[in-house]
Amino acid sequence: MWRDHLTEIIVFSALFLLVSGMGFVAARWRAPKDMAHLDEWGLGGRSFGGWITWFLVGGDLYTAYTFVAVPALMFGAGAAGFFAVPYTIVIYPLVFLVLCRLWSVSHRHGFVTPADFVRRRFDSPVLALLIAITGIVATMPYIALQLVGIEAVLKTMGVTGDSAVARHLPIIIAFAILAAYTYQSGLRAPALIAFVKDTLIYIVILVAVIYLPYKLGGWGSIFDAADAKFAASPNPNDGIMLNANNQLQYVTLAFGSALALFLYPHSITGVLASRNRDVIKRNMSALPAYSLLLGLIALLGFMAIAAGVKPLPGAKEGTVDSNTVVPVLFDKQFPDWFAGVAYAAIGIGALVPAAIMSIAAANLFTRNIYKEYLKRDASPAQEANVSKITSLVVKVGAVACIVFLDPQFSIDLQLIGGVIILQTLPAVALGLYTRWFHRGALIAGWAAGMGLGMWMLYQIPNPVSKRAHFGGSAFPLSEFGIDTKKTIYVGIVAVLVNLVVAALVTLVLRAAKVTEGVDGTTPDDYFADEGTPRATPTPDRNATPTPEPIA
Repeated sequence: MWRDHLTEIIVFSALFLLVSGMGFVAARWRAPKDMAHLDEWGLGGRSFGGWITWFLVGGDLYTAYTFVAVPALMFGAGAAGFFAVPYTIVIYPLVFLVLCRLWSVSHRHGFVTPADFVRRRFDSPVLALLIAITGIVATMPYIALQLVGIEAVLKTMGVTGDSAVARHLPIIIAFAILAAYTYQSGLRAPALIAFVKDTLIYIVILVAVIYLPYKLGGWGSIFDAADAKFAASPNPNDGIMLNANNQLQYVTLAFGSALALFLYPHSITGVLASRNRDVIKRNMSALPAYSLLLGLIALLGFMAIAAGVKPLPGAKEGTVDSNTVVPVLFDKQFPDWFAGVAYAAIGIGALVPAAIMSIAAANLFTRNIYKEYLKRDASPAQEANVSKITSLVVKVGAVACIVFLDPQFSIDLQLIGGVIILQTLPAVALGLYTRWFHRGALIAGWAAGMGLGMWMLYQIPNPVSKRAHFGGSAFPLSEFGIDTKKTIYVGIVAVLVNLVVAALVTLVLRAAKVTEGVDGTTPDDYFADEGTPRATPTPDRNATPTPEPIA
């Protein structure tokens, strides 16, 4: 009953209302005279310095879903859940130079989305449209998953109802508040809130990793309890160590997730809001500090095993909601007031990424669908207004995913989202370094990778939810006729096929002398920094772009 958690509810509500107030105040924080421009509403004026960018990007990548899902995976499967730690370490060296080049060319030409860059680089509105749609589709379930974290907290505090509407009413109210201050303040709202969110998470985790091992008999006892649980598991792949059957899945999932992370539109939005290239360089060097925190968060799963935590019942009869593992752990092991602070950290941790994701999806629709196909002469004010409205629609869609879909299916959708967004790698990431691929070949590669990826995902069942298809991203190699029990991450296979098809079709189209379009960028664009002039404030969709020299 919620009355048993009154202190937790009061602390949670107070901190939630505090950051909501900050969200509305953010409209006047570092605000220009006119917010009616995507550069201002959607990218914070492209003026964020090192500290703001560090909290913004970190708050964007390390979400409420991470806070509850990674420990839950450790609780249920063991070492396989650690895949999130190496991939968030590997990613920063991989994207160090890539993101600097993307920032520079975007700064020079006024790009707001990765599809803007693809449109100008390859002179292909069709390819840009595919990139935009891919980004929107991959982002939607990611937004919905932020609600999973809030829902787990509310369920632990007993704030639930019998009907679907009553059960989700607190989430609907929370996202209505989020929608209101995001509409008003744009990217400045999550940038300001990220300070509070990350401070709360650091405090909660540092206290937890010091206090809980002391209370539970030390790290030795914690790992012994986890080892004993997995030794009795019917799944041979569960354990505190990987085995021969899940090592390939672990490696490919970690590497594929690393490749996908900064292809997501919301990740790129945080980067493009930076003031200059040096801010990006410093952040790519400093952001791995979050990975240390993530490693500590993951260990909460083993602590929950040692504490004898039982997850709360799931939405379906006879199932459990593994996402409640961490909230229940805090509820059982900490005083009510501190559990309330921890719940607030998770709840607020959902607001920052959800806001940035909705802004990024809205910008994609506005710049690459609305302006390209519906109103080519749209003014900056009209673009900003359409993006604001679209961000509201995106949030409504995310809430609908939680209300009308099984939350477990939403989690599987996020895994599918990673496979989807990986298919933009050849055009976006490789396109920053080379224009060797033909624009038609990139479209063919995207279609091949997406088609194979969806087919592979369709073949994967989920024994927990008893769903025959789209049950995860671990594809059994035996489906390819290989006599093994090993699995592999679908995204890696799909993007490799994408690249092979793109390369082969490029050779064919070149041999057939099919026109390749005009590259609207110059080599100098990829090294431009703060203070260098832009070629055009907004890409011209009606004419072949003509690059301007650097003054």
